[in-house]
Amino acid sequence: MARYVSRVIVVGYLVMLIAWPLFLVVQNAFGDGLTDLRAILTDPDTTHALRLTIEVAVISVIINTVFGVGISILLVRYDFPGKRLLSAMLDVPVSVSPIVVGLALVLVYGGRTGWFGPALEDAGFQIIYATPGMVLATTFVALPLVIREVVPVLEEVGDEQEQAARSLGAGPLQTFRRITLPAIRWGVIYGVVLSLARSLGEFGAVKVVSGNVLGETRTATLVVEEKYLNFDKGGAYATAFLLALVAVAAIVVVSILRPREKKS
Repeated sequence: MARYVSRVIVVGYLVMLIAWPLFLVVQNAFGDGLTDLRAILTDPDTTHALRLTIEVAVISVIINTVFGVGISILLVRYDFPGKRLLSAMLDVPVSVSPIVVGLALVLVYGGRTGWFGPALEDAGFQIIYATPGMVLATTFVALPLVIREVVPVLEEVGDEQEQAARSLGAGPLQTFRRITLPAIRWGVIYGVVLSLARSLGEFGAVKVVSGNVLGETRTATLVVEEKYLNFDKGGAYATAFLLALVAVAAIVVVSILRPREKKS
């Protein structure tokens, strides 16, 4: 009896916290049929924001995947001074408010007042209030997601096969491509999906570093805020629905494909 009560409580908790709010977003997005979706998809500023959001998210995911896999291998396969400190620092992005992250990036890279801002501007590079700053902010907030998925997989598979490959003359790149990467591929895929979902939905840090310029640095999450504050709730819900659709679809597809891959 206690088991069933526990299941009901858990399911009810997930429904009220996740499923019901998402259902309401979908319901309101289609409250007037396809009118609101058509409106945002034909609005040049909104479509630009959607494209910019995807561009920033994809770049951030690529960066986090490359460095995430490298850092994971470093943490699992090597011992070095400061290893625990490095592992602890990787959790900073999920414990610090995104607003603080955005402000910190402004203080480091911003215009004439940031540490590196003047030198970068003199060299012709603008970080803050431009796409590079948005990529930095998004990359920071999604930093641990690939690493925290890959590290347990690396620890589970061990390094016996890698040592055997090296003993047979395989180089580091060949060992990684033929032994390590196939063993951790599902960890990497899950990390990529979570990183993509987090990157698409980033708001606080991006708002600080982007400047929220219409048609230039306004992302889809900022469009949701702008439309909601301007009482265009249909447009806000429709934009939010598109963001949620991409993230949820990616998670569902990976969850469905992984058991099939195991059976084969």
